[in-house]
Amino acid sequence: MARALYIHWPFCAKKCPYCDFNSHVREGVDVAAWQAALIADMRAEAGLAGGEALTSIFFGGGTPSLMPPALVAALLAEAEHLWGFDPDIEITLEANPSSVEAANFAALASEGINRVSLGVQSLDDAELGFLGRLHGADEALAALDTAQAHFGRVSFDLIYALPGHTPELWEQRLTRALSFGTGHLSLYQLTIEPGTRFASDVRRGRLTPLDDDAAAELFDITQSLTEAAGLPAYETSNHARAGEQSRHNLAYWRYQDYAGIGPGAHGRRLGQATVRHKKPENFLAAVARQGNGIAEARALPVSDQAAEALLMGLRLTEGIDLAELSVRFGLPREGLIDEAALARLRGLGMMWAQGSRMGVAPPGRPLLDALLGEVVADALVVA
Repeated sequence: MARALYIHWPFCAKKCPYCDFNSHVREGVDVAAWQAALIADMRAEAGLAGGEALTSIFFGGGTPSLMPPALVAALLAEAEHLWGFDPDIEITLEANPSSVEAANFAALASEGINRVSLGVQSLDDAELGFLGRLHGADEALAALDTAQAHFGRVSFDLIYALPGHTPELWEQRLTRALSFGTGHLSLYQLTIEPGTRFASDVRRGRLTPLDDDAAAELFDITQSLTEAAGLPAYETSNHARAGEQSRHNLAYWRYQDYAGIGPGAHGRRLGQATVRHKKPENFLAAVARQGNGIAEARALPVSDQAAEALLMGLRLTEGIDLAELSVRFGLPREGLIDEAALARLRGLGMMWAQGSRMGVAPPGRPLLDALLGEVVADALVVA
């Protein structure tokens, strides 16, 4: 049963280059209609995936930090009524670090948001321009300061291994980021995804990404500095003080059920993968027609579920419990992993095993995807 709830708010304050819904601006949104639709979608999901108190709620989007606080309050009240709240529930808001959004932080905190995740990405104006962000470094720092004044837990993200990032420069950047004292940092290496502007620039010779050895050196610096600062990695790209790990993301990585409501939201429940209609108008029409916004609820073969659990769980420094997964999916240990590959990778210091638990060792973390391709049993194929 779902113990985590993801709520997707599709609207933005303005058109932006990094939003899936950049044609949908906040002005003119019928808040009452959206409140009714999101609550109906929530009730439908709770009817199938209720029964346990929620440990986490995550507002993503769009620009959820521009949601009217009264709407946030209404959605939280309904979620508590439907599921109940764990006494230590984590309620996270995803926010862009702009002055407009920061102005809403106090009201959102008063309605129950207790954690914020800021999409800072860089503390350098030239790098922010390269990444296509609309905020500047000073604006991001002001938003961070406001967030720390209003929320008990604050996280922000940075992207590194950008063109021109030397070990010395990244060490300076990360040392500065750590000095702000947040309990959580998400630190992602730049990846060149097919079909993006970056991929086009690489193809045309306008952009030269760092080579693998240079990126690996920056990864090692990241692990060293965060560990020394008391924010060790608990997942490949996420670092936290003890007790400040993202409970919501842990639900994903531990392959627990989670409910996803709102346009485009994905979920996992009772062996099914759910996805809501992506376009806001299609989502509203679906709720009016069928009482929920689901576009597809697909039963996942056990092999797919097991593969997803392995691929997600091995991102965590805590690793996975093979005995637990074997019972959960009714598969023998040899049906989950390639024992010969695990033995070889352990010998190389890339992976570890202790009792029924196994995981990726620090030297193997920069090579995670390659290791997963070797150690996950060939019979497990994610559709």
